[in-house]
Amino acid sequence: MSRTPLDTVEHATATPDVELPWAELGLKKDEYERVVEILGRRPTGAELAMYSVMWSEHCSYKSSKVHLRQFGEKAPESDAMLVGIGENAGVVDVGQGYAVTFKVESHNHPSYVEPYQGAATGVGGIVRDIIAMGARPVAVVDPLRFGAADHPDTKRVLPGVVAGIGGYGNCLGLPNIGGEVVFDACYQGNPLVNAGAIGVMRHEDIHLAKASGAGNKVILYGARTGGDGIGGASILASETFDDAKPSKRPAVQVGDPFQEKLLIECTLEAFAEKLVVGIQDLGAAGLSCATSELASNGSGGMRVTLDDVPLRDSTLSPEEILMSESQERMCAVVEPEKVDRFLEICDKWDVIATVIGEVTDGDRLEIFWHGGKIVDVDPRTVAHDGPVYERPYARPEWQDALQADDANKLPRPETGEQLKDQVLKLVGSPNQASKQWITQQYDHFVQGNTVLAQPEDSGMIRVDEESGLGVAIATDGNGRYAKLDPYTGAQLALAEAYRNVATTGAKPLAVSDCLNFGSPEDPAVMWQFAEAVRGLADGCLQLGTPVTGGNVSLYNQTGEAAIHPTPVVAVLGVIDDVARRTPVAFQEEGQLLYLLGDTREEFGGSAWSQVIHDHLGGLPPKVDLERERLLGEILISASRDGMIDSAHDLSDGGLVQAVVESALLGKKGARLVVPDGLDAFTFLFSESAGRAVVAVPRSEELRFTDMCGARGLPATRVGVVDGDAVEVQGEFSLPLAELRTAHEETIPALLA
Repeated sequence: MSRTPLDTVEHATATPDVELPWAELGLKKDEYERVVEILGRRPTGAELAMYSVMWSEHCSYKSSKVHLRQFGEKAPESDAMLVGIGENAGVVDVGQGYAVTFKVESHNHPSYVEPYQGAATGVGGIVRDIIAMGARPVAVVDPLRFGAADHPDTKRVLPGVVAGIGGYGNCLGLPNIGGEVVFDACYQGNPLVNAGAIGVMRHEDIHLAKASGAGNKVILYGARTGGDGIGGASILASETFDDAKPSKRPAVQVGDPFQEKLLIECTLEAFAEKLVVGIQDLGAAGLSCATSELASNGSGGMRVTLDDVPLRDSTLSPEEILMSESQERMCAVVEPEKVDRFLEICDKWDVIATVIGEVTDGDRLEIFWHGGKIVDVDPRTVAHDGPVYERPYARPEWQDALQADDANKLPRPETGEQLKDQVLKLVGSPNQASKQWITQQYDHFVQGNTVLAQPEDSGMIRVDEESGLGVAIATDGNGRYAKLDPYTGAQLALAEAYRNVATTGAKPLAVSDCLNFGSPEDPAVMWQFAEAVRGLADGCLQLGTPVTGGNVSLYNQTGEAAIHPTPVVAVLGVIDDVARRTPVAFQEEGQLLYLLGDTREEFGGSAWSQVIHDHLGGLPPKVDLERERLLGEILISASRDGMIDSAHDLSDGGLVQAVVESALLGKKGARLVVPDGLDAFTFLFSESAGRAVVAVPRSEELRFTDMCGARGLPATRVGVVDGDAVEVQGEFSLPLAELRTAHEETIPALLA
């Protein structure tokens, strides 16, 4: 894209009529005209490259900003919040002087093009966000969505994605403690690969992305810059896939986890010696992002010499260097007298480090190449003042018909034998079956601080060995619910993640999200997005769990077919002592099973309607967030005071799915009795929210039921842990061996 003579600012001013390839770089005509207006001249090629990637949907949130503001406007009061939306990741106070940073992001389109590297670099990118906040990464999670489980392309995409996540995370020495795997035909040409990470630090170690202090040096360190991933953020994440346009499939970034491990240790040692004034990782948009964001968030300007950037490919043009998304790179701002020591630490860890510029006392970002000035911009106009669209949105015409197609009216099993057959089909269906084939490829226990991991309701990590302080994280999202009602669907995702954290005994503190939707240029998709954001913002306000940050991923569709609206919600919680955690598995025979919450006929979007009838219609389960809060308080108190020995939230698949999972994990059966007022089918398969099943030692029954009664939470005794089968009295009995076969053989058979 470089022109001869060198396309300097002076040259651009003198040649206003030179045509630039703004459309090829993903800019609209009016956006290009806005750049010209901002600069008062045509941009240079390098400036155009920067604006194109930084004004992309992926980097600028131009279609979603107007809705995302609700997360700030409706944010609940929170004593725990230390750093909120706008930084690399949110930070919360978890007590004892510790802070935890966490975030979820997407790497969807790259993972379809090249599953292994797309997923691997998704992990690498989210981990660098955590490092950039000053924290040591301690765990990762991976919410995943794939096409139909039996589709041939799923066999191509899923193993590659799983290998990429496992390969990168395992090499970094980070335990993978949570996430989910969902199959649905709507994700066929557009899998969702969302990656999350958690980091721990002391309060005083928090770092921010800002370049302050005139004369301070800008140091680029990590891997050399290559041609991989050029245009990745602006094109891959900002356009729908179209096989007829190979230009929409640029090279996916290539990751090196061993380089990233060195980068982590090098950065943390520099932090420990107080050498860093400001820091930014190089992820989406590469150097364009790092330089413009550091400069715009600081108190001055910045001058950078691009010739000093270490390259893997000497033929790269300056535009390509600015757009490259080569992995394992970071940018630090360091005081002049500390530069030598910073470089020494980088050399010790075998990390390439180069001073590429300095902070100035002006307000411009200036970039030079071969002696010529090729960028001269106000950095805010690049990093923060991109276009903001109020896209038209409208409730789709088909929504009423979809909701009227009531799943509660589908044919139901009429005999115990039919119930038994449908239970087996449910627990052996791809979405409800064991994901062990996938999760066994991840290291859950490296670093030695994991206390809960898949398939527990939430992952849990010990933060402090002496006190037992720990944090838990759960990610959840149900695209089927959100398709039926995006407002309620988003709140159900929040409620389930909140409930999953509370079920383990941890107190929910804060939220990160990854909002996956189709094209914002479709008013129906934009309505889904607007409703989901509104639902999530309202829900977080009611539950007192602020959104600390997250990610929006749009254009998730192939041609005209959009994915289900899929808001994925991560909830972080804190537990005073991980020794008091509550696992999913049944622990002892003879313990009493209690169903907490109200069970109603709610089958819209349910696993039962999908597995048995291949049906999606009706309304999703109702949400009662005050009930969710009360249930959470009861579960946390019961865990802390030793009143329950196991607990499992009720969500996809209902009570029977939860009981089967607890029984198989604990290798102990259960005898269930259908409560008065419920029929066996509704009792087993309903997906009413705000519920959990707990195993109560007989010695604690009175204390536990008194607590539930005093707080007004319905608690119904529904059975006992006993035997080697799951039996529903008067209906059927299923041996654990038969359930285990159905539950554990599905995924290996599909992917063989």
